[in-house]
Amino acid sequence: MSARPHVLSIDLGTSGPKVALVSDKGRIAAAAVRRVATLQLPDKGAEQDADAIWSSVCDAIREVVDRAGVPTERIVGIGLVSQYFSLVPVDAEARPLCNLILWMDGRGGPYARELLGVEGAPHTWIERHGLIPLPTGADSLSRMLWLQRERPEIYEKTHAFLEPMDYLAARLTGRFTANACTAFPLLLANHRQPNQAHWDDELLALSGVDKSKLPEMVGVGEDLGPIRPDLARELGLGAGTRVYSGINDTQAVALGAGTAEDGVGGVNVGTTGQVLAHTERRHTDLEHGILSVPSPVPGRFLVMAENGLGAGSLDHLMRNVFFVNDALADHRAEDPFREIEAALASSPPGARGLLFLPWLTGAVAPESEARMRGGFLNVSLDTGRADMVRAVMEGIAYGLRWLLPAVEDFVGHEFASLRFAGGAAVSDGWARIMADASGRPVQQLADARHVINRASAYLTFCDRGEAERSQLETFCSVKQTFEPEPGAAAVYDRLFEQFVRTFEQTRPIFQALNG
Repeated sequence: MSARPHVLSIDLGTSGPKVALVSDKGRIAAAAVRRVATLQLPDKGAEQDADAIWSSVCDAIREVVDRAGVPTERIVGIGLVSQYFSLVPVDAEARPLCNLILWMDGRGGPYARELLGVEGAPHTWIERHGLIPLPTGADSLSRMLWLQRERPEIYEKTHAFLEPMDYLAARLTGRFTANACTAFPLLLANHRQPNQAHWDDELLALSGVDKSKLPEMVGVGEDLGPIRPDLARELGLGAGTRVYSGINDTQAVALGAGTAEDGVGGVNVGTTGQVLAHTERRHTDLEHGILSVPSPVPGRFLVMAENGLGAGSLDHLMRNVFFVNDALADHRAEDPFREIEAALASSPPGARGLLFLPWLTGAVAPESEARMRGGFLNVSLDTGRADMVRAVMEGIAYGLRWLLPAVEDFVGHEFASLRFAGGAAVSDGWARIMADASGRPVQQLADARHVINRASAYLTFCDRGEAERSQLETFCSVKQTFEPEPGAAAVYDRLFEQFVRTFEQTRPIFQALNG
C-alpha cells in the first residue's frame, strides 16, 4: 500500500465520469469510468439525469478507492473537473430540481436573442464579461432564462444554479460555490482581472436573474472544507478528505498540455475539439468566435477556441451506424474502437478522396453557423468503412487546422509545434493525421485518456502547497512527437482547400434544410 499522498480526481465529461486516484508523483493508483446517457428532446433540448450523474460518480469513487489499496488518510483531497455551459438548478439540500441541461441544448436561444436586442447590452457584456449571450442559447445564462420563462415552478424553487463541477462540490460538501473559472458560462460575472471574478450588478439587472440564486464566489482551487461525514463513510474515504473548487475540462486539458507558456499551442479532441493557448491580455474576436476566458494559471487567460463536435462524431458513427442493433442486424461490439488502428492502416491518407463534414451539431469557430450539419462527400464504389473512419478523423483535423491561424493571430505568435490531448490522442494514427493535416510537429501526450485527471490532481497538490508549478511534466508528459510526412501533407493540403470550399458552398443548403 502506498504511503504517498493522493488526490481523488473526478473528470465529469459529457459521456460520463472518469475518476482516478493520483499520487503526488503523478502515478495513477486506480481509475474507473462510467457512462451517462444523453436525452435528446424536442425543440433542440438536451439533458442528462443529474441524480444518475451523481450515482455514477459515487459508484466510480467506490471502485477506485477499493481497487487502489491506498490508506484513507493518504487520500488528502478531491479535485473536480467537468464539461461546462451546462446547468443544474438545485434546492437547499443540493438536490437537483430537474435534469442537468446540457451544453448542446438550444431552447434558451430566443431569450438570449431578446437580450441582445436591448440597446447597449452586447457592448456591456463584452466590456464586463467578455462574451455576449449566445444567439443559439448555448450558454448557461440562456438556460436560466429558459427555466425562468418556461419552467417558473423550478426557477422559483431554485436555491442555486450550478455548473456540473460546482454541482458535484455541493453534493460533496453542502456548500454552493463557484469561482472565476467555473462562473464564466453563467455570463453574469465580471472577469476584467485574471483569476478574479465577482457577480456584476449591471449584468444581473440586464438579465433579470435573481442574484440570490447564484452560488457564493470563491477563489480558484479554494479549499471548500471536508467531505460530508456521512458521504465519506459511504464512499470509503476519510472524514478529513478536503474538497477543492474545480475548473472546466478545457481549462484542465490546456493546463495539462503545457500551453500556459508563450509559444506553446495545443489541440484537444475529446467529445468536442479545441485549439488551446494562453495569453496575458483579455480580449474577444467575435468574427472568429475566439475569446480569452479565466484560467487556473496565475496572471493568464485561456484562449477559448471551440471548433465544435470532435471525437463525438466518430463515437456516433461507431456506436450508431457501424456497431448497432437495429432492424437490419445486431452488430453490437463490446469495444467498437478495438480495431481502429488496423482500420486506419487499411485506408490511405486522404481516405481515397472521401471528405467528412464534421458539423453534426453545428459549426462554432472559425465560422459560426448553428444550422450546419455533417455528412460524407465524394462517396464512390471504392469507399469502405475504413475509409469512412479515416475520413472522420481527417475531417476533424481539417476543422482544427482551419481554426489555427485565427488563434495564432489572437495570441500574436505562431505555434512551432502542437501538443495533442484528449481521448483521440490515445490513437497513434490520429496523432499522425493531426501532424500531416496541420503541417506541424505534433507532440502526443502520454496517457492521454487521463490528462484531465492528472492536471486536476497537479492543480490540487499546488493549491495544497505540496507541488510546485514547475512540476507539471511529472504529471503530464509527452509520449512521442510526429513530424509531418511531405507526401501525406501534400494530399491533405489539396483536400483541406476543398473542405473549406465545401463549408462555403453547402452553408446555404444546410440553412434551408435546418431553418
